[in-house]
Amino acid sequence: MNTRVALPSVAPRSRVPRPAYAVLLPGGVRTAATDVEESPAMTPSATDSPVPRGRSRRNFAGARPVMADVARLAGVSKQTVSRVLNDHPAVRPETREAVLDAMRTLGYRPSRSARSLASGRTRMLGVISFDAARYGPASILTAINTAAQEAGYLVSSIALDTADHDTVVEAVNRLSAEGADGVIAIAPQQWVGQTLARADLGTPLVVLENALDDSTPLVTGDSRTGARKATEHLLGLGHATVWHIAGPAGWTSADHRLASWQATLQAAGADVPAPLVGDWSAGSGYDLGRRLARRPEVTAVFASNDQMALGLLHALHESGRSVPGDVSVVGYDDIPEAAHLLPPLTTVRTDFAEIGTRSLRLLLDRIDGPGERPRVDTLVPVDLVVRASSGPAPGR
Repeated sequence: MNTRVALPSVAPRSRVPRPAYAVLLPGGVRTAATDVEESPAMTPSATDSPVPRGRSRRNFAGARPVMADVARLAGVSKQTVSRVLNDHPAVRPETREAVLDAMRTLGYRPSRSARSLASGRTRMLGVISFDAARYGPASILTAINTAAQEAGYLVSSIALDTADHDTVVEAVNRLSAEGADGVIAIAPQQWVGQTLARADLGTPLVVLENALDDSTPLVTGDSRTGARKATEHLLGLGHATVWHIAGPAGWTSADHRLASWQATLQAAGADVPAPLVGDWSAGSGYDLGRRLARRPEVTAVFASNDQMALGLLHALHESGRSVPGDVSVVGYDDIPEAAHLLPPLTTVRTDFAEIGTRSLRLLLDRIDGPGERPRVDTLVPVDLVVRASSGPAPGR
């Protein structure tokens, strides 16, 4: 559903495609894209004389210089200019210098479409994200956009608010149709990874959080280590055991944190309470926190993200349970607000920006060197940030 905007002209026009930005909303896909159409009057004819050195940096129509201008001034073909743009090794040094000199004289800067023609690439990357409003996915997407811009790429982002099989397939097909050079999928749920693994994408793919197969690169935060550090921290403060507010079942990070919490308690010989399952929201943390606040034996709680920990703190305060005097609380993610809660929240810091940057580097590596290769798993380290919400067990 691209919107085409034409420059006013009575002459026939040729369409120059530009990469589109797409956002998939609950009601369907909304794209914001433009196809700029050029009039022949914007392009110099073959009879135009070269622009003398040191003179105007515009062609006769006042338009920016194009590849044909460079070719005429350098005395070469447009194909040779294209090869210079693409750093082709077969171009003689003196020819390359003549082309570069012509570019400097004309003030020529290759357009994105010219680079695409020269390299056979669109210089556009696709990103599929889920639950993009949450702090983690939003931070990752911001980092991907920043790194892509620095590398000379545009990003077409599709945010899925409703994650079902048909929606995922539609997103994959749309990015393929747009000609994405590669795709990064922020796939937090296991079934999403399985759907992507079956999709015929036809372009390099990097996945966050879910391992798809033996070749698709995986980038993720080290959730198992983070949960172990959180649980060991609370046990080290003298708490007999640690209760857990888990994320939704089927979310890879939630499942990994749950499994690591259980394993850490078992290794310490501590009782393993039944986990309480939330939905990542502060509201679910509050509801589950009210249940925990009524149990005097609960002295330490590890929440699978900071939003649920925030709701837990609210419930404990409302119930008259002091933190950390009566109950110690540890969250996960280290959202910007964590240091400013009352009390400041002990949490596990995930470097979401690093996850986004590493995934972009991996994707560009796959684009530059296509072919079968073993899967590369990148576990981004996490850190325990100790603040005032965790303390010694009551009576110690």
